[in-house]
Amino acid sequence: MKYFHEQIEAKWQEYWAKNQTFSAQNNADKPKYYVLDMFPYPSGAGLHVGHPLGYIASDIVARYKRHKGFNVLHPQGYDSFGLPAEQYAIQTGQHPEKTTRENIARYREQLDKIGFSFDWSREVRTSNPEYYKWTQWIFIQLFDSYYCKVADKAFPISELVKVFEREGNSNVDLVCDDRVELFSAAQWNTYSSEEKQAILLKYRLTYLAETEVNWCPALGTVLANDEIVNGVSERGGHPVIRKKMTQWSMRISAYAERLLQGLDTIDWSESIKESQRNWIGKSVGALVKFQVLGSKFQIEVFTTRPDTIFGVTFMTLAPEHELVSQITTPEQKAAVEAYVEATAKRSERERMADVKTISGVFTGAYAEHPFTKEPIPVWIGDYVLAGYGTGAVMAVPCGDDRDYAFANFFKGSMGMPEIKNIFNQDISEAAYGEKSGFELVNSDFLNGLGYKEGTKKIIEALEAIGQGKGKTNYRLRDAVFSRQRYWGEPFPVYYVNGLPQMIDTKHLPIILPEVEKYLPTEDGQPPLGNATDWAWDTKELRITNCELIDNETIFPLELNTMPGWAGSSWYWMRYMDAHNENEFASQDALNYWENVDLYIGGSEHATGHLLYSRFWNKFLKDRGFITPEEPFKKLINQGMILGMSAFVYRTYFEVKWAEVGDSKVEMSELFKKLIIQFPIFFSKSIKDSIEKGNINEELNNRISTIEKKFEIIINERISDLDNCNVDIILDFTPIHVDLLVINDVTNELDIEKFKTHPLYSDYKDAEFILEDGKYIVGREVEKMSKSKYNVVNPDDICNQYGADTLRLYEMFLGPLEQAKPWNTAGITGVSGFLKKLWRLYFDDNGLLVTNEEPTAEMYKSLHKTIKKVTEDIENFSFNTSVSQFMICVNELAQAKCNHRKILEPLAILVSPYAPHIAEELWSQLGHEGSVSTVIFPVFEDKYLVESEKEYPVSFNGKMRFTIKLPLDLTAAQIEEIVMADERTQAQLQGRTPNKVIIVPGKIINLVG
Repeated sequence: MKYFHEQIEAKWQEYWAKNQTFSAQNNADKPKYYVLDMFPYPSGAGLHVGHPLGYIASDIVARYKRHKGFNVLHPQGYDSFGLPAEQYAIQTGQHPEKTTRENIARYREQLDKIGFSFDWSREVRTSNPEYYKWTQWIFIQLFDSYYCKVADKAFPISELVKVFEREGNSNVDLVCDDRVELFSAAQWNTYSSEEKQAILLKYRLTYLAETEVNWCPALGTVLANDEIVNGVSERGGHPVIRKKMTQWSMRISAYAERLLQGLDTIDWSESIKESQRNWIGKSVGALVKFQVLGSKFQIEVFTTRPDTIFGVTFMTLAPEHELVSQITTPEQKAAVEAYVEATAKRSERERMADVKTISGVFTGAYAEHPFTKEPIPVWIGDYVLAGYGTGAVMAVPCGDDRDYAFANFFKGSMGMPEIKNIFNQDISEAAYGEKSGFELVNSDFLNGLGYKEGTKKIIEALEAIGQGKGKTNYRLRDAVFSRQRYWGEPFPVYYVNGLPQMIDTKHLPIILPEVEKYLPTEDGQPPLGNATDWAWDTKELRITNCELIDNETIFPLELNTMPGWAGSSWYWMRYMDAHNENEFASQDALNYWENVDLYIGGSEHATGHLLYSRFWNKFLKDRGFITPEEPFKKLINQGMILGMSAFVYRTYFEVKWAEVGDSKVEMSELFKKLIIQFPIFFSKSIKDSIEKGNINEELNNRISTIEKKFEIIINERISDLDNCNVDIILDFTPIHVDLLVINDVTNELDIEKFKTHPLYSDYKDAEFILEDGKYIVGREVEKMSKSKYNVVNPDDICNQYGADTLRLYEMFLGPLEQAKPWNTAGITGVSGFLKKLWRLYFDDNGLLVTNEEPTAEMYKSLHKTIKKVTEDIENFSFNTSVSQFMICVNELAQAKCNHRKILEPLAILVSPYAPHIAEELWSQLGHEGSVSTVIFPVFEDKYLVESEKEYPVSFNGKMRFTIKLPLDLTAAQIEEIVMADERTQAQLQGRTPNKVIIVPGKIINLVG
């Protein structure tokens, strides 16, 4: 009976689907275990073999936990709002919903093929109205909440209104906008409704504000910092500029300290925790106010080194700081405006990363030192960010490397004084940035003090004169929550006289309208501005035609949509009760499942999704909707499976300027056209030889022949070649080549397939310089990507080798957290292992299994494997389990094991890794139903206790033979047996040894 993976896998996948084998029950008597993958965005490209890595790992754990008696929730769904579907809609006119639906169908087909034990009955899609109804509902709860610093939690905004009615805002300690004006209860009670709404907007956890954003003109939308790579959009590589826009924002900064402290309570990798700590960026220092001379304006500065205030030499504002335009002098206006415009083209990340470039402009304005009253020049520089701190720094060059470099770069320029030194240290070569080892000098009442004493004293002095106070600052900024896109969650918001109003939750969901175009409107409004029906009728309580807007009963709806991270910031809770129409999840379900026990996904989400999810979770806890403080107990970041890219090497000749009479012709432009017409490709080793200068006579002749061809081509294009100065330099351009046109084992290019491949139609007449009659491609490990043509489709692996082989091989590649290259050639070994496993149970005539008692060695092999696999799964070391399976099967095959007492538990052991073959083996062994909930084998150490020892017998330290003896023998008994052995007698040849050294269980050595 042969192993046919196609039939077996199809059979059991159908069985699981029909019987809902992996459907979890809420409130079961079993202990719960919730294992979750970061759910995928369904792209049009489908899955490649790198995508399932984390899914396979989580599936092994989910299946293992079922075997261990847990009620396992292992759901899957789709983060289905996203920019790619919208971009495709812009290009083709096809509705993003249709594209997304088709992509999901493709993903589901691929996921099912790999045999995951997902509970598909709980599937969610963030773009379904039934789902985003509750995303909108959570947004409304955030809008209707404020954060109390004293209680350190969020409360309903209605409670704040009562506080204002009783006592105003003078005595409250709340998270709010900067510079909120104080008012009494009497004043509050006289305010109009609109005035009250405007004030409350400064306290709400989601609010409207004009903020600096990353604007991508090509995509027509705002991008989050984590959507920008190297100064351009991650999607499409488009330029990104900074500009001010009125946007919805989330007051995540209110939770900065709790987000920081919570990291100590969760089992995440230290690298991810450190990423979040750095992103939150807690700093302790002081807020200092500097009066701008000759104006009413003050510059507020947050500094972690207030002790250095007497060393302030100049001040630097972020170019986008609101005061820049107001304090710049007429003489400096042009220079300042030009600099501001140039800076707007650089992203914040780019500015933060660029520590080498020094640039800035003097505003012409001066601020007054709070103690010495000396004028301090005010500059702008792009190393200061508007969103961090106050967007202004007091520059102390003697104590800060960047200020030191800035001051020296502009030394002698207008508005740049000499550096003041306030340390009893030499700063002639570099700034002194240490917080110890110095005494302050030239610092008035701080002279002689160190960092701690000086900081304490200066804060007291600043508070005494009303120009500063101690402060804790966080780098974490409020999250911009608006996107100028179509394909996203609509806001449940309409506007009355410019003020946002929430639509009552009973009218949710507010569903995306149909639009003719997915681009912004002609007047620059977001795509929803193209909708015909996008106004809210407050009388009829429904969406109506925009032409009916009268601002009395019918009002405009919000035109922005929510960002891509909105739906993914709470989805794990929806899985707990996915079809509840009345709540985002019932209290019973929330109380039972609590939070995610194991979360697996990529580390690229460290400061995006993982931070936003923690924020929303803490907020929902504050408001009493859930009980856990953290959403994910344990997090594992799987590494990347890298692709093995293939390259062909096209030659090109760099042709320099040539003179033809009195005119000049740029030959390189001409030659670019000729490369396409006459492409020549060198095999890898020949290309390497040329680059290294190892050119033999045969190769030199080849190159000369090619150069002559090109000279002829140039001659045909230019009649007066005699007057030309043509310099031809041979070089190579590596071109990615599709893996379908190479032999993945020998790396040989199939030249005919290459020439007829649609991607390489320009090269159908190409010439190939071969080595030993073959063209050998170059190989390089890179990120697996469609653009690099190194993608391996899991469908192909499943079809050829089977899903169980794919699952085992991906785990076998290496530790889950590490990056590792894919090599299809290595998969045959794993495929062979499964066939060998099968042959333990079957021969050509059918089932071999007997009820005979196994040998001790068979039990030993099994229980070594039980012990190893159990420990490995518990420690998420899946690769070493696969190795142990191979060792075990080899040992059992050598022992000719076909014993039921060994092979039944072995089938269960294999089940988490290779579920299809395990199900078939279990069924063929005579069992009904699925193996998936059969109790996992338990390790018994008695089977690993050795009763015998194979001793090496040495003579004068040299091992001559081995002898197997019981381990319970004494040294005297061992000596008696060894001395009587004929092999010993042969070695001694009648001599008596001077000494017999015996250590029971270890060594036997006869000396002399």
